[in-house]
Amino acid sequence: MGFSNWKLDELDKVQPNEFFELVQKNKTRIENTLTITVANCESQEKINQYFKIKNQNQINKTDFYFYIRNIETNNLIGYIGIKKIDYKILKCELFYFVDKNFEGKGIISKAVKQIINHCFEELLMNKIIICTSKINIGSQQIALKHNFKQEGILRNERLNHLNEYEDIVYFGLLKSDYII
Repeated sequence: MGFSNWKLDELDKVQPNEFFELVQKNKTRIENTLTITVANCESQEKINQYFKIKNQNQINKTDFYFYIRNIETNNLIGYIGIKKIDYKILKCELFYFVDKNFEGKGIISKAVKQIINHCFEELLMNKIIICTSKINIGSQQIALKHNFKQEGILRNERLNHLNEYEDIVYFGLLKSDYII
């Protein structure tokens, strides 16, 4: 059974401290995949600076950030974003996570669908990519559910939180392949 009492909020409707709490609560689950986010949530000072950078990125239209909020409690329960936007070749990358207490309820899948539509319809992208750790099966399933095609495995592509190299599974979705 899905959880339908959630909404997407934009950056200007989110306080750094509530995002800090969400990341801290899920740190052990996401530190391998969202290393930059976790690193910027080590202190209140860092998260405040991180939000200033995010705000500037959004003004510059290089990244966009959305936050999943539980309508009943008003708490943040997830995070989804668009990064590495290339307006010349019309390509971007998605990233996301949901609080451990809301996993498996279809929230990320529905949020990803909304953001895919935003990428193709509003940002006029031609291709969306998702890059995920080889061990992050849930993220891979989300990509496949939305008709992304596995395009390859990038070896030693990223350093994880332990400063170890990690292979990344690369998925792509072309606008011509997307079914609304």
